[in-house]
Amino acid sequence: MRARLMLSHLSIWVMIGVVVMAAVWTAQGPAWLWAVALLGVPAQMLNEYGLHRYVFHMAPPQRQWAFNWLYRVHYGHHEFPTCWPLLFAPLSVIVPVLLGNTLILWGVLALFGLNHAFDIAVAVVALGGAVTFLTYEWFHTTAHVTVKKTAVERRVSTLHNQHHFRDFSKWFHVTAGGEVIDRIMGTAISRDALKTQSRIEFIRTLGLRPDDPRLIAARARFAKRFGLSQAEIMRAGEV
Repeated sequence: MRARLMLSHLSIWVMIGVVVMAAVWTAQGPAWLWAVALLGVPAQMLNEYGLHRYVFHMAPPQRQWAFNWLYRVHYGHHEFPTCWPLLFAPLSVIVPVLLGNTLILWGVLALFGLNHAFDIAVAVVALGGAVTFLTYEWFHTTAHVTVKKTAVERRVSTLHNQHHFRDFSKWFHVTAGGEVIDRIMGTAISRDALKTQSRIEFIRTLGLRPDDPRLIAARARFAKRFGLSQAEIMRAGEV
């Protein structure tokens, strides 16, 4: 089920293609590039945390076009967590981040005069980072579907569900192992502490009143595209 869901989304196929091309490119360079590619794992996990916390959970824009973008990339997923087309990161996020990170790393390495600067950037970002991104999508999908899960998958699902349904200012990681980043950054919360606090108000709309005009406009814009029924839209707007 998870594989079918993932492979139904274009961004997954694009990233698989990126991984294949990066692997072919890396195979033509020095053998040590494969070890360097492993640096893409922690780099992407930091990238995942940073994007989720500081971009996807930024203060909601006042301009409707900007709010619509944010709704598409994240707010809509919180509001409709079982809407499968909204489950995956869109290409409007993936492609700029992939290209931007590759160019930045390449430029920094070239500035310091390192040999194989471009090869290293490809290995770290487009190979190690992209594989880690696909791993993120696997764990994210796992957290939102009812399937038999391993102990690691159950742990990730528990913490991610706390982010969705108890306190959206906690547990920004999704990929297994990223929990350590939340703990370092102060966005972890213990089960006991979570029990003592009230559920965040308007949890599914990330603190916005469900009848906020920006939300109403965004729902109307994306409802047909993502197969949301009129009944679902009406329920989402109830205060």
